Amino acid sequence: MNQVLLLVYVTALAGIGGTGLGGIISGLFKRDSVRTASLLLSFAGGVMTAIVCFDLIQSAIATHIHILKICFGIIMGVAVVYSLNLFIDKVTNVEVRHITKKHPQTADNLDEIIHSNHLSVHLKRHDTKIALLGAGTIMACAIALHNLPEGMTIGASYANTSGVMEGSALILAILIGLHNIPEGMAIAVPLINGGIKRRMAILITALSGAPTIIGALLGYWLGDISPLGLALSLSFASGAMLYVVFGEILPQSILMYRSKLPAFSVILGIIIGLLVIYL
Repeated sequence: MNQVLLLVYVTALAGIGGTGLGGIISGLFKRDSVRTASLLLSFAGGVMTAIVCFDLIQSAIATHIHILKICFGIIMGVAVVYSLNLFIDKVTNVEVRHITKKHPQTADNLDEIIHSNHLSVHLKRHDTKIALLGAGTIMACAIALHNLPEGMTIGASYANTSGVMEGSALILAILIGLHNIPEGMAIAVPLINGGIKRRMAILITALSGAPTIIGALLGYWLGDISPLGLALSLSFASGAMLYVVFGEILPQSILMYRSKLPAFSVILGIIIGLLVIYL
């Protein structure tokens, strides 16, 4: 099989398959476990941190590109994702206030991080199709904002190895697929509760993982241009993923389930990540 097609196939399983499975779970049981989602997210965040810090960034350094360029790539990855996320938050907070003096300056539930609560409010109000389209677009952008950098890490890692079925590329795909399950559950629940048929809600949820494929192709394309392109692709994807992990996933997982367990889950994830890299 062509290696690019294999990359698309594996990334589709992680993006579309992960969110789709979450949608199926929501459609069957109409509920999700906050504790399970929190621990799953924090564990995935720990493994992603280990792979980014001890594999992707190390691989960028191994290209012998100046360290300042690598740092620039990381900073740009953080800045781009943070700026887009901040913009979406400001746009959605006008109608559905989830950032107030009494509320933490980050999401404390899955429906807030992907703004499916915004769509849910419009559905309950029976608003016009234009309003629903706008809310759906915002949700799609929020999901893409998380899935694109996740896909880029797979693509950049793939460009740095001999095959997508080897090393960190495959591990990242599996982890991102697991991370997408609770995210898919958060997307499907408000859709189903808002009156959309289960099959359609599951289909919409599954398709929301498609931006992961775009991110993977972009990361691979940049990484395949030259050593500089590979270094910038790896560092940009690393910076974007570090923000998603430390600015979104970990604060959210701790706020969702307020205990010490998410912290231990992160540590366990980092250890598992190290074992995956060096064994």
